[in-house]
Amino acid sequence: MYVLGIETSCDETAAAIVTRDDNGAPQILSDIVLSQVDDHSAFGGVVPEIAARAHLSALDRVIEAAVNEAGMTRSDIDAVAATGGPGLIGGLIVGLMTAKGLAASLGKPFLAVNHLEAHALTARLTDRIEFPYLLLLVSGGHTQIVAVEGLGQYRRWATTIDDALGEAFDKTAKLLSLGFPGGPAVERTAMQGDPARFDFPRPLKGQNTLNFSFSGLKTAIRQEAERLAPLKEQDVADLCAAFQAAVRDVLVDRASRAMDRFEEIWPDMERPTLVVAGGVAANQVLRGSLAAACGNKNWRFVAPPLKLCGDNAVMVAWAGLERFERGEVSPMSFAPRSRWPLDEDVAAVIGSGKRGVKA
Repeated sequence: MYVLGIETSCDETAAAIVTRDDNGAPQILSDIVLSQVDDHSAFGGVVPEIAARAHLSALDRVIEAAVNEAGMTRSDIDAVAATGGPGLIGGLIVGLMTAKGLAASLGKPFLAVNHLEAHALTARLTDRIEFPYLLLLVSGGHTQIVAVEGLGQYRRWATTIDDALGEAFDKTAKLLSLGFPGGPAVERTAMQGDPARFDFPRPLKGQNTLNFSFSGLKTAIRQEAERLAPLKEQDVADLCAAFQAAVRDVLVDRASRAMDRFEEIWPDMERPTLVVAGGVAANQVLRGSLAAACGNKNWRFVAPPLKLCGDNAVMVAWAGLERFERGEVSPMSFAPRSRWPLDEDVAAVIGSGKRGVKA
């Protein structure tokens, strides 16, 4: 069973094909990602209209490259999966319409995939973990703690009340003129800095909540940068290191308390698993600290390979495969969803207004 995945939710145009071998082990047959970083770098962030036009221009040849890399023809594909949301609406439309057209022309099923579910299930592809497990999802658009109980069974325990973590990284990089994308730039610069020079806040740490907040931390960095202006190279490195250290402490605090809650609900699990996924999961300092926290609690720590942390079509294809194996398909009438929560029943979290809806 071969599933083609298509990802166009933000600024990567991607296609991939996955399957299982004769023993049921997942196999990645192709993985093509065309980045749009150069198209957006001059603006310091992703411009939705530019992203949609770039997807439209590139997607057909990206799909063809994925099929060729897998050593297949399009007629060998058993199903076509595409990100249906959440994401930028223009990009989602391009991916969905292409997937529907291809599925219709081949006479094969179409599956609309939740981008967050694709992140959540990646560890089942890479490490073959079983349900249930605890997920820390950290990306440009989402920061959540989710109990993954089964396929389609998700309980969101926490989210951000203002900025997502990836967004905070990008805004910090822009403030310090480090370029785009901001996350890798901040991480590289922090390697030369002193994390103890500045005592930045750890928002909500120690409070009776698993939720996140990063706007106050961002404000503290801006105020310190304005006080020091003009910034020297070492000032920038120290600001980045202190920011990253604050983020690390917040993530470890929330994850540790979420692990305690998980153990209360599933007390008989001998060694539970914490999965960290999303673009920010590529940060080596954060990965290392979360791994150490898991070691202290006798938990298993799983993070996807760096290439599968950011947006990619492998995870979309895999989520489509898991759904398809369960006999599910999507109607051709499926409409793109700019917001598509994993947990449809979760209560709204009111913060800055941006996250004042079901996230």
